[in-house]
Amino acid sequence: MSDSEPKRTGKPLAKGAFLLPNAFTTAALMAGFYAMVAAINDQPVAACVAILVAGLLDGLDGRIARLTNTQSDFGVQYDSLSDMVSFGIAPAILVFTWALGDLGHPDTVSAKLGWLGAFFYAACAALRLARFNTQAGVAEKAYFQGLASPAAAGTILATVWFSISRDIGPEVVAWPLLILTLCLGTLMVSRVRYFSFKAWPASDRVPFAWIFLLLVVIVLLAVDLPAVLFTIGIVYVLSGPVMTVRGRYQQRRRRRREKRDAAP
Repeated sequence: MSDSEPKRTGKPLAKGAFLLPNAFTTAALMAGFYAMVAAINDQPVAACVAILVAGLLDGLDGRIARLTNTQSDFGVQYDSLSDMVSFGIAPAILVFTWALGDLGHPDTVSAKLGWLGAFFYAACAALRLARFNTQAGVAEKAYFQGLASPAAAGTILATVWFSISRDIGPEVVAWPLLILTLCLGTLMVSRVRYFSFKAWPASDRVPFAWIFLLLVVIVLLAVDLPAVLFTIGIVYVLSGPVMTVRGRYQQRRRRRREKRDAAP
């Protein structure tokens, strides 16, 4: 067998590999679209599951592109458009059809706040994704600037799913959910830093404690999936402001220390 034969057989594989991450992106887009259909058809739990599936698929397409060395500008833009559907429009429709649409009688201020709150979230998701695309080459990999749209969508679906699992009606959580939706939208376009997990682990070896923690989380997810997702979502959302405040406090302490050291 000549040395040139493996090279010829390798080219079709490269073209096929290029389609693989885009196939996952398409599957995520389909899941996001189905979430909208389910929400409109008064199937909120199915919509929550579909958004969750879209999030899992979205986490795979980029990694597959890097593993197969098939990253492309087209893939970045396609993934961004898919994210807008799955984590921008779908959660907004879910939260509106399940709770925010019943804030008040039609044509009242309360009713308008419902759809305006859902629109505000969707618009912030679009702004977040546009900013992410423009900063893709220069942004710090270890941290996100602003809450990532999949995390915001995950928090909304977890809140809705948890409320349904506990027989808490939309009339009870409508106003708190509106506040949460507005806060999530604001955090997406903010400069609050969130840990991205992209640079983790830093080495090839994963600490045993992290493996054990992952096992515990998997067991808890099997026991009560909505409650665990809700807890993880809220903790992660709060981690950004806490980490930002802590970082600014440490910077101020460092500056005071430098001024004292520089003083005669």
